[in-house]
Amino acid sequence: MEYRTNQCASLTSKANRYSSEQRASGQRGHRGGYRNQGGLSNQNAQYWKPKSPKDCETPLSYGDTTSIGSVRPHSAVSLPGHVQYALGKDISCFDICRVEKKGPVKLNSSLFRKNRERRNELAKSCPQIKELRPGMILLKSFISEANQVEIVKRCRTLGVGVGGFYQPGYSDGRKLRLQMMCLGKNWEPQTRLYTDIRSIDGAKPPSIPNMFRTLVEEAIQASHVYYEAKHPKIHSVEEILPRMSPDLCIVNFYTDSGKLGLHQDRDESPESIEKALPIVSFSIGDSADFEYSENRDVDSAASIVLESGDVIIFGGKSRLIFHGVPKIHSGTAPEQLLEETNLRPGRLNLTFRQY
Repeated sequence: MEYRTNQCASLTSKANRYSSEQRASGQRGHRGGYRNQGGLSNQNAQYWKPKSPKDCETPLSYGDTTSIGSVRPHSAVSLPGHVQYALGKDISCFDICRVEKKGPVKLNSSLFRKNRERRNELAKSCPQIKELRPGMILLKSFISEANQVEIVKRCRTLGVGVGGFYQPGYSDGRKLRLQMMCLGKNWEPQTRLYTDIRSIDGAKPPSIPNMFRTLVEEAIQASHVYYEAKHPKIHSVEEILPRMSPDLCIVNFYTDSGKLGLHQDRDESPESIEKALPIVSFSIGDSADFEYSENRDVDSAASIVLESGDVIIFGGKSRLIFHGVPKIHSGTAPEQLLEETNLRPGRLNLTFRQY
C-alpha cells in the first residue's frame, strides 16, 4: 500500500539523518575521523533499513510519541484522513493471491488432470442461460477462462493498493466473514450509505476497469437475446430486465470459511431501485452455494451452485430478492486459473450496480 511505502521511506530517512547527527555531535579523532562518545567509529556503523514493506507493519499508536511516525495528541499538524489512519491504526490490505516463496520444485499437474480440465472447459465452452424467476437469470460459464485470469490479476493489483481489500464490520463490532473492496463508489456497512471516500482511512475507491464494464454490457445483452427468443411477443425485453450502466462495484473475497446471510441490495438511489435496475454478479474461483428467496426465511430459499465463470443477474421483479452465500466449496476452482494467478482458496465475487 502507498502509506506503507511512505512509512518505509520515512524510517530510512530517519536512520540516515540519525547517522549524520551522530557524526556531527561526535568527537573529532585522528586523521579527521569521527568518534562517538562511546569511542566507536561511525564509519562502520550499521543502521537498520526496511527490507520490504512488511517490515513497517508494526502497529503505530496515535499520540504515542515513542512510536516512529506517530503524532502528538495536540499537534497543530493537520493530516489527511488516510495518513492519520495509517499512523493511528494497524491496517494491511488483504492479498487475494498467494505470494510465491522459494522452496521445493512445484510439480506440474498430471496429464490426466489437464485432460480432465480441458474436457470440462470444452463442455462449458457454450454458455448456458437459464431463467430462475422473472428478472433473475443465470449465465453459466459466461466468463472465459482468459477473462477470469485477467479479472483476478486486476482485482489483485487494485486490492493491494490504496482503497484495497479490508475486512469490514458493523458499529456493534461484528465483522463480516469476507474481505471487501469497492470500485467507483464506497459502500459503508455501518451506515449502509454510498460515499466518495471510505471512513476507515479516507481512501478514494479505485475506478471500475473498462474491461469489467464491457463484460457487464455483454452479459446484459446476452440476457436480452435470450428473453427475445423466449418471449417473442413482448414489446420490450427491458420490461423484464432493464438495461443498466454500472458506476459502482463491490468486490468481495470469501475464504473457504466465508459466508453471507440472506439480505437485499437496496442501498442504491431511490431512482435506481424504482427503475429496478439489475445487479450483475461475477463468480471467480471456488464454487459457492447461492440462496435466494422472496423473504428472509432460509428454509424456503431456493439454492443453486455458482461456479467460476458464472454470471447471475437480478433486476426487474427480482431486483429486491433476498440472497446469500451460505457455503464455499473448497478446492473447486479451475486448475488453470490457480496456476496462472496463485489465487488463494476461496471465491472472488464482483457485484455491479448503477447508483
